[in-house]
Amino acid sequence: MERKKASDYPQELLDLFHEYQHGDIDRRTFLDRAGKFAVGGLTTAAIFEGLRPNYAWAQQVPKDDARLKTEYATVPSPQGNGSIRGYFARPAKASGKLPGVLVIHENRGLNPYIEDVARRFAVANFVAYAPDGLTSVGGFPGDDEKGAVKFREVNGPKMLEDFGGGIVNQLAVRLPDLGAGAPFYGRQPSAEDTAKIKAPLMLHYAGNDPGVDQGIPAFEAALKANNKKYELFIYEGAQHGFHNDTTPRYDEKAAKLAWQRTLDFFNKNLRAGSS
Repeated sequence: MERKKASDYPQELLDLFHEYQHGDIDRRTFLDRAGKFAVGGLTTAAIFEGLRPNYAWAQQVPKDDARLKTEYATVPSPQGNGSIRGYFARPAKASGKLPGVLVIHENRGLNPYIEDVARRFAVANFVAYAPDGLTSVGGFPGDDEKGAVKFREVNGPKMLEDFGGGIVNQLAVRLPDLGAGAPFYGRQPSAEDTAKIKAPLMLHYAGNDPGVDQGIPAFEAALKANNKKYELFIYEGAQHGFHNDTTPRYDEKAAKLAWQRTLDFFNKNLRAGSS
């Protein structure tokens, strides 16, 4: 399937698909409301197929890359669902201690895109672990649509415990010894919780993401008021999910810039002897 860009679609349609992806509407409702965009022989089914994830696009680092060792590993989560399964990636010829990165997935579970992100970190000389928040309901079911349904079946508070905070901002709130965090288009914590953050943060936001972006001013005000170390980047014109290269919302320029910034940020803050 030919890769399309977000600019190939009306913003209203992208917003509609965003609602579907986040569980605000079901597939039938999406198709019904997408009907007005089905013109010139284009069917709603074709629109849906064009917008949904294509995992083949995401593979930047092959699963069998000789530079890496990868495996699925289950770790205990006594305050959560008992245990959580995840994808573990590390350099094959690592020497000495390496910094560890926890790769938190979107509300779909541990899909191939997230596994590839873990491998990308491993290629950059990190140890990466990507837990599957759907472990308690059988794990990632093979496609994002089913994953979204499964996600809504999970016990929310227990899944937060499985993740040790659920999302990167919450990790920063809950873990005083977290070395650094780089949330991508993440919902912001309250001012009260922001005061508890110890780790330096690098915050990445899409310029065209009103649902999330409306929380930026209050979050930044709280970060400044509490003298927190942070960097904040807004990628103008980019859509929510711009780093996810399985959908048309992927923005290559923004994604590559955000990724390099994140690697530089982690290298600075997580490597032995770093400031």
